[in-house]
Amino acid sequence: MLRFATVAIVIALSAQAHAAEFDWRKHEGETITLLKSNHPWPKAVLAYQDEFEKLTGIKLKLDTYQEQQMRQRLVTVLNSRSNEIDIYMSLPSREGPQFAKAGWYADLAPYLKSAPAEYEAGDLSKALMGAATFDGLVSTIPLNIEGPVMYYRTDVMKECGVDVPDSLEAMVDAAKALKECKPDMVPFSSRGLKPAMPYTYSVFFHNMGGQYVTSGKSTFCSDAGVKALSLYGDLLRDYGPPGVVNNSYTQITALYRAGRSIMSFGSSNEFGPVMEGGARLNDTKIDLLPPGAGGSRPTVIGWGIAISAFSDKKDAAWYFVQWATSPEMQARLALKGLAPPRSNVASTPEYKAWLEEVPLRKEWFDTIKRAAATGNSNIGFPIVANPQSREYIGQAANETMLGEKSAADACKAADVELQRLVDADG
Repeated sequence: MLRFATVAIVIALSAQAHAAEFDWRKHEGETITLLKSNHPWPKAVLAYQDEFEKLTGIKLKLDTYQEQQMRQRLVTVLNSRSNEIDIYMSLPSREGPQFAKAGWYADLAPYLKSAPAEYEAGDLSKALMGAATFDGLVSTIPLNIEGPVMYYRTDVMKECGVDVPDSLEAMVDAAKALKECKPDMVPFSSRGLKPAMPYTYSVFFHNMGGQYVTSGKSTFCSDAGVKALSLYGDLLRDYGPPGVVNNSYTQITALYRAGRSIMSFGSSNEFGPVMEGGARLNDTKIDLLPPGAGGSRPTVIGWGIAISAFSDKKDAAWYFVQWATSPEMQARLALKGLAPPRSNVASTPEYKAWLEEVPLRKEWFDTIKRAAATGNSNIGFPIVANPQSREYIGQAANETMLGEKSAADACKAADVELQRLVDADG
């Protein structure tokens, strides 16, 4: 298995950044291609695409898909060693070890070393940079900090006389009472789409006391694991929206924004889209998932931007990466609800004023800070085949949600395949 670099390596790279004059027009006339999904980050940063093209003279071509289709497209392109994609979004916590082992990331360490002082490479989150570094290779530059959080319609809960749950177990009682009070609304919504739901399910699993691997053995089906799977499946089967196994973040965001769901467990990164139109700004509470038998163990991750190892235009591609992840750009995007991976941006007077302007914004950011202080990035199994492990986790959850199998039986079937992946990783 690949060894993760220490944060000290990243700090050392950042310390070597110098203040050489930077020529933004060096690659004028070139065209680079960005593969992107419907994630909030590309939508936010590409609002300024014209500025990048005017500054550099570089033409940015977009290759756009829904997230799952984007992943399929990306693997196809990289596996064929094609040069048709220059830049892509990547989750180091998901595919980082797999992509690094396959040689699919260009090393960004030399670019960080030569970046101008105003780029402030040393201000990028040390934790996220460390998590994105494999055997000294820097795979991505962080774009945000995020994790799953609870969105509560406090006005509806107050009307129904239902308190915000203080434990995982209390969520079922709350959902049941809300369904009786508001039969035309969805008491609880979260991800059900197989490859996407481990992002939210993993917090249930860890809060219940679960651990995916112990001493080389899959412990997905521990007592805590079965309880977590049963709880997640029961909530979405009995109190979730129709077609839950087809729902990812876009569906649950739209559901909550439209006022149709009461308790929604989704990404903090969806704060901007959830609050579009302003209808939810004054009737929502944001918090971490309630603790379970294992306490509160939130998930915290960060998307990153990578340059393909097979790009013929790596230097021009870095110009986009440097521009898009600069302090100035990340300060702009922070005001659009993308939690910044730079401490200096988070501490600017402008950002602080933006947070204070609307109480819910500060509640949102404080919740992310709590997750960052205590959370982990263990979504799926901590192995090179992490993406494949998520498929088996999602399959077990789907079978439980649909009532096809009990949580114990669904878990047991998945565990056989998960152990095979763990054995192969050794």
